[in-house]
Amino acid sequence: MTLRVRTAVCLLGAAGVAVLLALAFFKMPSFGGDWHPYRDLVRPIGALHATPNLISSVNFDIRALDTLGEESIVAASVVGVLSLLQPSKEERKSIEPAERPVASAVKLAGYLMLPVTVLLGLDVVLHGHLTPGGGFQGGVVLVTGWHLLYISGSYPALARLRPIDWCEYAEAAGIGLYAVTGILGLGLGTEFLANFLPTGQAGALISAGIVPVLSILVGIAVAGGFLVLLAQFLEQSLIREGSDS
Repeated sequence: MTLRVRTAVCLLGAAGVAVLLALAFFKMPSFGGDWHPYRDLVRPIGALHATPNLISSVNFDIRALDTLGEESIVAASVVGVLSLLQPSKEERKSIEPAERPVASAVKLAGYLMLPVTVLLGLDVVLHGHLTPGGGFQGGVVLVTGWHLLYISGSYPALARLRPIDWCEYAEAAGIGLYAVTGILGLGLGTEFLANFLPTGQAGALISAGIVPVLSILVGIAVAGGFLVLLAQFLEQSLIREGSDS
């Protein structure tokens, strides 16, 4: 394909996107109006299924299928990074995981904040259907807690507490069990990823049906996936320059 043809195809696609965006903008309701159909649909369902956090109600109840698609994108990203950045045998021999010089105050703060951050991440995941948070946010917080060790200058400690193989299994299990939950609903005569479990009482830890279940599975998948991603990037940054690939 010549440069002229590629340019023409690009301009044609951009024109089509511009038309769609213009139509969407012109059809948008005025700012500050009182017409919010999505809100009016979400609030009753959140109350019906005892899910005070309406964001989690949208992610893991009303649009649970969309969330499965998003998690599949994360899984595809992990597979892509593993394929592209997997160190060779020679590169692994040249990795220098020595401790970096870090200020004592930074190192102490990192060690002190690690357990606090991990507990916060678990809390955000487990209470995502009740308070702001959920599996996505909590999974990222958990990964942040682990990597405080690296910020504190101790990559060897991070490597010991970060079993990559198990992280890969966790990420695959989280996404797989998410899909299995939807299939169980089909077996019980409901729609795929319908909220088929008892919703319980609003405000209780065990409530909201499958919302906390899916939130926890997403938290496992996100934490495992991002740990694997960061591990590959960090290993690449620690390879000595001039090593044979």
